[in-house]
Amino acid sequence: MASIDLPSPGTQASTWTSPGREQWTTVLHSWVTTVDHKRLGILYVGCGLVFLLIGGAEAAMMRFQLFFAQNDLLSPQVFNRFFTMHGTTMVFFVGMPIIIGMGNYLIPIMIGARDMAFPRLNAWGFWMFLFGGLIFYFSYLGGDGLYAAGTAPDVGWFAYAPLTGKAFSRGNSTDYWVLGILISGFGSIAGAINMITTTLSMRCPGMTLGRLPLFVWMMLIVSGLILIALSPLTAAQVMLLFDRFLGAHFFDTQAGGDAVLWQHFFWFFGHPEVYILIIPGFAYASEIIPVFSRKVIFGYPIMVGATCAIGLLSVGVWAHHMFVVGLGKGTAIWFAAITMLVGVPTGIKIFNWVGTMYGGKLHFRLPMLFCTAFLFQFLIAGLTGIMLAAAPFTWQLSDSYFVVAHFHYVLIGGLVFTIFGAIYYWFPKVSGRMVNETLGRWHFWLFTIGFQMTFTTMHVQGLLGMPRRIYTYPAERGWEVWNQITTAGVVFQGVGVLLFVIALIHALRRGEPAGDDPWNAWTLEWSTSSPPPAYNFAEIPEVRSRRPLWDLKHPDDPDWKYE
Repeated sequence: MASIDLPSPGTQASTWTSPGREQWTTVLHSWVTTVDHKRLGILYVGCGLVFLLIGGAEAAMMRFQLFFAQNDLLSPQVFNRFFTMHGTTMVFFVGMPIIIGMGNYLIPIMIGARDMAFPRLNAWGFWMFLFGGLIFYFSYLGGDGLYAAGTAPDVGWFAYAPLTGKAFSRGNSTDYWVLGILISGFGSIAGAINMITTTLSMRCPGMTLGRLPLFVWMMLIVSGLILIALSPLTAAQVMLLFDRFLGAHFFDTQAGGDAVLWQHFFWFFGHPEVYILIIPGFAYASEIIPVFSRKVIFGYPIMVGATCAIGLLSVGVWAHHMFVVGLGKGTAIWFAAITMLVGVPTGIKIFNWVGTMYGGKLHFRLPMLFCTAFLFQFLIAGLTGIMLAAAPFTWQLSDSYFVVAHFHYVLIGGLVFTIFGAIYYWFPKVSGRMVNETLGRWHFWLFTIGFQMTFTTMHVQGLLGMPRRIYTYPAERGWEVWNQITTAGVVFQGVGVLLFVIALIHALRRGEPAGDDPWNAWTLEWSTSSPPPAYNFAEIPEVRSRRPLWDLKHPDDPDWKYE
């Protein structure tokens, strides 16, 4: 019995095709005014990749400064600005737009809908994100007024008090940090509301919650976390603006305020934010690994339950970032226990992915290569996270390069690797073109080698006592050779990313036609033309299983039946 009823996609018109002889102003106007979820998804991801290049360049400059002991390539002030801009960019203007953009593009097609629930709110959310990013970077021009350039924020991506107080203020640079994140946060909240509403109310006939693709399930949980976590951060930023402009003293310790209160507000956002960023990585892997293992996902209900458990536990572990501020023994024990507990559902996920691969017919195409590397790297990230969950261990290594290595293993070894895998996986659907496999493999190996050189060595630097957030160090501490290996790895990563950009441009210009379903996949987005038409589906599909497209193509294959 067929599991899906669809019109033939081959005759559907494309929304990505060349505009022909249209004037570029007409094309630009169509993109600026669009409310199509697919175009907005492309804009989100495209802007996120541009910010990735900017944030990566800022990181490279910091690493070049640390290549030699007592180096003077960057001044302390410039180093702190790069540090603040890099961290803020990667979290708020790379991770957030890419995950929201992927959700924008894929959720409606995966659930058989024609658009998001609120198309105009969707467009508003994107422009709020972009304006927030532009305001943030305008600080380089207007941080101290238009008469003094080059005064970007230098308070760290966490903006701890009292660095953000007026007494420590360097012009208006901190205000650009606050306003940029505040405005982009409105866009993220709008996107979360839209994804939740779309998923819950616009599923096609037969698409029950038990038949949702894992990608959609995980993005639903991420959207809920965005609403929970961004609201306290928004409130804290408003309080900070009151401190800076209206004479309030919420975080001003010199006037009776509480600097630790800012840490509570920030990390109540900051730790769920880690899962807001990494759960979409789980979502990409959960769609890619089964397709290239030619095997159904192992333990679908357990995967959904584990994701729900991660979402629940993630809002209760924020103070493990604050073990060294003197919270008290009872509080430290509580947050240490909850932090270790969150590793259980995360470990279940790794077990499920490995179980899916075990016994499968593995095809190591580009998406699968990045997801395989993700599995090994995220396992290491999880193990070091359990180590840092122990308060005595954190007392020794807090604010050291060991912590820097840990969260970069999570956010680069986990999220960025899966983002690359997802782009290679869904790029043929978005563009109708295949990426050159050779260029992609060069990207994979260079980036993977560079990643290991950069962040594996940081664990050693941390154990040797190197503090984070320092712009130079004495030669006699024995850190120089490790920093040189770390910096050399950045060069490998930079070349890998350059090849990634070249591969995408080459694919758009000369790539082989992809066809509608180049990976022989089974979710609804592969049943439409590549790229999909503006309306997604000429007729709303009706599904009868979790893998409707596969069951349609193989109705007599008993090995794939599970309902």
